[in-house]
Amino acid sequence: MDDNKYRKFYVEWWHIRKSTIYGLIAIVLLGGLIIFGSWYASKNNWFLADEAVDIPKDAAKIVSFEGEVRITRASTRETIIVTKSTWVAAGDTIQTQADGRAIIQMIDGSVYSVRPNSTVVVRDTNSLFGGKNVRVRVDDGQLNVRTGDQPADTNNIVELGESENQLQSKTDASFSTNGPDGGEIRISRGGVETTLGGETTTLNENEFATVNGSKLSARERLLAPPRLSSPANSEQIVDSTGGGVTVNFSWLDPDGNPAASFYIQIAKSSTFVPDSIMVDRSGMAARDFRLTGLSPGAYYWRVKATARSGQTTNWSDPSRFIIVRNSGNIAIDATEWKVEGVGGGIYFISGRTQPGMTVRAAARETFAASDGTFKLQINSVSTEANVEIGDDRGNRGGFVISLRSGNLLRRY
Repeated sequence: MDDNKYRKFYVEWWHIRKSTIYGLIAIVLLGGLIIFGSWYASKNNWFLADEAVDIPKDAAKIVSFEGEVRITRASTRETIIVTKSTWVAAGDTIQTQADGRAIIQMIDGSVYSVRPNSTVVVRDTNSLFGGKNVRVRVDDGQLNVRTGDQPADTNNIVELGESENQLQSKTDASFSTNGPDGGEIRISRGGVETTLGGETTTLNENEFATVNGSKLSARERLLAPPRLSSPANSEQIVDSTGGGVTVNFSWLDPDGNPAASFYIQIAKSSTFVPDSIMVDRSGMAARDFRLTGLSPGAYYWRVKATARSGQTTNWSDPSRFIIVRNSGNIAIDATEWKVEGVGGGIYFISGRTQPGMTVRAAARETFAASDGTFKLQINSVSTEANVEIGDDRGNRGGFVISLRSGNLLRRY
């Protein structure tokens, strides 16, 4: 046996540099970590976009949403928070919270607007045999629907109580509940064929009717909401003494038709969430209201009317006014920054600044409440957001916020 041959190999191996051996070991370990990391990330769907699963062929699309909106999947009974990429399939339930609202485009092109504190079930959405069928049930709250041109083989039906309501082409309609077996139907454009108790009635443009069990009330003319007069929208009221101000509210009857009573709400939030409502008064015969002792901040108010027939209008569009201190230029500051990412490039930015300030970011806008807090929903593909805070007197402050950490990066 040639011992020198093996001795030579042994000597050459032994004389390899230790640094080379350590480098080889590091490369092997790094490769192992990469392989393991890739396997673990794939196993936990790290590389998948939100709901990156097979989207049902006839799923509806979430066009936009605000606040908290949830969907309960019929297929899994899982409840998820809506993001920009969320879809809606047959059987799914959509639920909005007090600050939530969602706009959904159905397969026939119709647009469904789910209002706050509402529960809506998508009973069907399919395009079998070339036609398009949409069927939705309103369990609670309010649903507004707008249709475009509807082909003859398209069916768009809203269930309210025991009624079935088929929407015609180019229709704007509102469906709201007032109990488990009833609700109200408002048609502002187009028409709806309502089937209830075996009978079909056509509700036309500017008509109103109520559903009560198996009965449909007589049709009547749809009343518009009251018109708000004072304070004007975006009006600024100066607190010259520092002791609070008195604000006089006034409004006009809907379309000049005298109403039997009015319902007014005054709140610190534009969404009128329960905790923000300061005045909640119904059954008012007067067309004005007085509130004293309002401190600096932003406030919102709205009114709806009840006719002598019992018909109740929708709420008027909210009007905003601001009470400011009697001061000149002020420095704008903001603290308590927080960013919450919900997926799909959607973020909620919150913080605290001076009351009544306007907060803008990524073409979205909100207002600081009377305690200075604010919360703004934005869409962004960046890792930073420019937030501008200002008032009606030209005072401005700019803040760059990290969408990853929520930290204030710099001011501008």
